[in-house]
Amino acid sequence: MSAASPGGERMAPFYCPYCGEEHLEPRAEHGSWFCPDCVRSFTLKFLGVGVPATTSKEIPR
Repeated sequence: MSAASPGGERMAPFYCPYCGEEHLEPRAEHGSWFCPDCVRSFTLKFLGVGVPATTSKEIPR
């Protein structure tokens, strides 16, 4: 797998989240990958860092 590019993109995934195989191919869409072993495509998206805000009044433990 290739390391992060100078444009600030994150590293490539190490394995397919569906079958666990390590041979992945990048797709044209940003963050999209194709696994030829299970013939599935998926997209990775970074959501953020930290604890997400809660909508209820309960204090998270």
